[in-house]
Amino acid sequence: MKRRDFLKQSTLASSLFFVPNFVKAFENVTKNTFQHKKLVIIQLAGGNDGLNTIIPYTNDIYYKSRPQLSIKKNKLIKVTDELGFHQSLSPLKNLYDQGYLSIINNVGYPNPNRSHFRSTDIWQTASDANEYMSSGWVGRYIEKYGKNPYSGIELDDSLSLIMKGENINGIATKNPNVLFANTNTPFFGKLLNKQTDEHLSEHNLGYLYKTMIEAKSSAKYIYQTSKTYKSKLEYPKNPFGGQLKTTAEFINSNLESKVYYVSMGGFDTHANQVNRQSNLLKTYSESIEVFVNDLKKNDTFKDTLILTFSEFGRRVQQNAAAGTDHGAANNVFLIGENLNKKGFYNDAPNLMNLDQNKDIIHTVDFREIYATILDKWLEVDHHSIISKKFSTLNFI
Repeated sequence: MKRRDFLKQSTLASSLFFVPNFVKAFENVTKNTFQHKKLVIIQLAGGNDGLNTIIPYTNDIYYKSRPQLSIKKNKLIKVTDELGFHQSLSPLKNLYDQGYLSIINNVGYPNPNRSHFRSTDIWQTASDANEYMSSGWVGRYIEKYGKNPYSGIELDDSLSLIMKGENINGIATKNPNVLFANTNTPFFGKLLNKQTDEHLSEHNLGYLYKTMIEAKSSAKYIYQTSKTYKSKLEYPKNPFGGQLKTTAEFINSNLESKVYYVSMGGFDTHANQVNRQSNLLKTYSESIEVFVNDLKKNDTFKDTLILTFSEFGRRVQQNAAAGTDHGAANNVFLIGENLNKKGFYNDAPNLMNLDQNKDIIHTVDFREIYATILDKWLEVDHHSIISKKFSTLNFI
């Protein structure tokens, strides 16, 4: 079997790629660099409208720019004298009141790209706007400090760029039972048994064999370890709630995995935004509240940090289809028990000073948030993961 045929036939192979000496690296993992702290990353894919999520309800420019879309003062959750939450974020407000939420406004990067795909790549790789990278910032972290694929788990059927390193990737799975079953199919067995096949070159033999044994080993570890805890809490019955439930089971089962990645789509609201965004934010906040309660119940919340971002915000001005078009800077949520700066980390967007496209100007580079998480939470040098040095923030 040729290497390209293997890649086409195996869904697992798309999320696992190892250099031939990977097994040795796996055996020599230094556990001292991998502590108990966990990071959960959530992407609101499509570009969530940050202005209708955290609402500047005393700002006349906001209401004049959105005559149909703006959230009226009597239909939001007032939090400060200037800012309020969308009414669908009541569960998130509960976390805010407990001191578990920090909101960073105006997060972005220089020369913002308004393409979903390109901007997502930038956020996932921690690159500059004009820089193209083949590995994600979490993938590089896994490769340097994790040394095994299940150090990072994406709750999906395929692996995103954020989880891909140069030689070692994370694992993509929605269901550990299915992942384990797939590695025990006759197809996998046949490939492993072909290690002495005369038609396989030495290079392909090493690649296939080591890839398959690592896939099998990782799947077995996740399957056996995650069986130790099954959540009894009632999560919202939607895909996002299911992903967070599985993530909670992984964390509460004490998997050695460090980073989990979840994505929730649907936020590209060019038309008919009001009801769509309301439903999406309701799904997000209700699921997050149960997830936090699940972790608290098992004493793992204190060691977990949750980061929520979207690849960009939306335009300040509404469009003709009762929606908003692609924008630039946006708000980011950080949820945890160990926050230094609770509530609003910085000032609301300055709607009187927009960029040339009439978009919100960033005052915080998203890589400053990554650098802070790497340095202060995961306790590694962020410059070893991100190519440039960035200032760190004070939210943890």
